[in-house]
Amino acid sequence: MKLLEDRIQRDGVVKAEGVLKVDGFLNHRIDIELLDAMGAEFKRLFADAPINKILTIEASGIGIACMAARHFDNAPVVFAKKAQSINLDGEMYRTRIQSFTHGKVFDVIVSKKFIGPDDHVLIIDDFLANGCALNGLLEIVEAAGATVEGIGIAVEKGFQPGGASLRERGYHLESLAVVDAMDPTTGQITFRQAGEPAPSHELTVETCEA
Repeated sequence: MKLLEDRIQRDGVVKAEGVLKVDGFLNHRIDIELLDAMGAEFKRLFADAPINKILTIEASGIGIACMAARHFDNAPVVFAKKAQSINLDGEMYRTRIQSFTHGKVFDVIVSKKFIGPDDHVLIIDDFLANGCALNGLLEIVEAAGATVEGIGIAVEKGFQPGGASLRERGYHLESLAVVDAMDPTTGQITFRQAGEPAPSHELTVETCEA
């Protein structure tokens, strides 16, 4: 999606150790027009899928998922929570995920009231690196007996193994921008062009463990 790539080139900041800051428009201050265009593109990419629910994880995926839902007949958005609260009751699906950005392991939960066997789910998130968060969400969908119709990602780090692993497992994964290289010294960002082959990766079990 060239609109997103251009915005990343203009306003994204490359940090050390493979960190790309997009907090000026995507996951801290949010450009609603951009997110709406991203939602329309997700609808185009998953137009043939019978999606009736969108699943994401707090916090950065929520805005993207909500804007996308407008293009999927206002499908309900469910977000996995990273902390138990007194407002949560009843039975929960639970899993643990490791955050690449924060370097922490989180317990994540989704109420069993909000996802079940009749649901056809589109999973949406802002970033895909090693795929740990997505693996956790996939576990929740599987535990619920629901169907994963696709995975939509705003920015995929193509130099890390998460995307390749999920595609090899047969999931319909679409990323609006795929970053193949970043240079923190020069700030240069290289995007994968349409039709370019993805680099091969080996994803070890340790990648997504605490």
